This record gives sequence, C-alpha cells and structure tokens, in this order.
Amino acid sequence: MYGKVEICGVNTAKLQILKESEKRELLIKAHNGDKSAREKLINGNLRLVLRVIQSFKNRNENPDDLFQVGCIGLIKAIDNFDPNLDVKFSTYAVPMIIGELRRFLRDYNSIRVPRSLRDIAYKSLKAKESLSNKLSHDPSIEEIAN
Repeated sequence: MYGKVEICGVNTAKLQILKESEKRELLIKAHNGDKSAREKLINGNLRLVLRVIQSFKNRNENPDDLFQVGCIGLIKAIDNFDPNLDVKFSTYAVPMIIGELRRFLRDYNSIRVPRSLRDIAYKSLKAKESLSNKLSHDPSIEEIAN
C-alpha cells in the first residue's frame, strides 16, 4: 500500500532532493514573495512528507489522504519557517507535518467518542476487573453499576 510509485498523481520515484544550501536559498526567496521558489521548496520536500506518513501506515487511512494532509503541513512549515534561525528546515518541518496528520486523524475520524464517555468506560472496566477478582466470576451489569 505505501510502496506505491504514484501517490496523489505524484510519481514518487522521480521526486527531487534538495541540498540544505538550496533549501535555505529557496526559503529566503520564498519569504521575499518568490512563488516559484516556494513551489520548488514544496516539490523538493515531498520525500519528507512520504517519510513522515510511513509512521501512520497502521491507521488504515487512505495514503493519498495522508499525503495531502502531510503536504498541507509542509506548506505551513515553509510559510512559517524563519530562515535566519540556525536550524535545519526538516527539523522544523517534521513536527509540523506530524501535527497536521494527528489533527486530521483526530478531527476527521468517522466516530468521535467524547472524553467524558471514555472516562466512564475506563472506570467501568476498572470496576469490572476489581469485582472479578473479589467475586471470582464475571460480575453482572448491575453489580458493576452498583
């Protein structure tokens, strides 16, 4: 599934790799309003997005969706990065991409269970476990409720 050569219409086998010096130069140009430099930065860092979405492959999400969301994180990182800092771009971009992916997985999950309901479920499981040890059998729903 994640070994695809093409994802979202992008041929991943032919993605370019930018040197750190090229990234820094393009970042400065992009921050000065150069749209083509920004485009080159986006295209030159798509491998970074691919690498990050690998850690989300066990979520049973469509890799195209994850790639698109990761690209949004990459674009935000490009727009917000300060090239004057003595930090590699990837060090800044990876957490931004991960954050965007986590936000997507959290907010666009098919079923959202409220925290209060999860807390109740946790308490009932603890009560069931405790009662199972005391009573030496699985407690009934009434026993757990009491």
